[in-house]
Amino acid sequence: MPDEEERKGLLRLARRSVRAAAEGSPPPEPPEGGIYGREGGAFVTLHKRDELRGCIGHFTGEGGIGRTVVKMAAAAAVQDPRFPPVRPDELENIDIEISILSKMVPAKPEEVQPGKHGVYVRYGPFSGTLLPQVATEQGWDRETFLDHSCLKAGLDPGAWRDGRADIMIYTAEVFGEKDFQEKEDVE
Repeated sequence: MPDEEERKGLLRLARRSVRAAAEGSPPPEPPEGGIYGREGGAFVTLHKRDELRGCIGHFTGEGGIGRTVVKMAAAAAVQDPRFPPVRPDELENIDIEISILSKMVPAKPEEVQPGKHGVYVRYGPFSGTLLPQVATEQGWDRETFLDHSCLKAGLDPGAWRDGRADIMIYTAEVFGEKDFQEKEDVE
């Protein structure tokens, strides 16, 4: 997983990508090698004054973590269908969080550990995921976390109970601008 300098570098890259997307400019080019070139999935989450403002990710990545962070940061800023696009005048109030994902593995409901695992639920054509930190932030137990994962997928809350839903779990290395003293540490 990324060390402190790599985390700061990924956060700087994500911030430049969010800014470019909000301003309609070309995205930044990620550096080569190191964590930037490593294959893997990532989600980028945007908060505005501690409220969710956008979150988009990719489970397997898109050409290395650097490229994935650039694409997901831009998508979180202007393509999350739950929110209007981020405007340039909002940028100073946006905090960025990155989740670097492990590979997903099949799991039984009793194996889900809220706060440790993210959950991906698939049932027929429906699917949805919640990142590991969501259960902690919301104070959810396992059943509530699974219920909300189903709701995110567009399913009834208890759809995971009948055994026909596929449940996958994964972990995430989560870090954000708030982990550092000031945003200037990463900008």
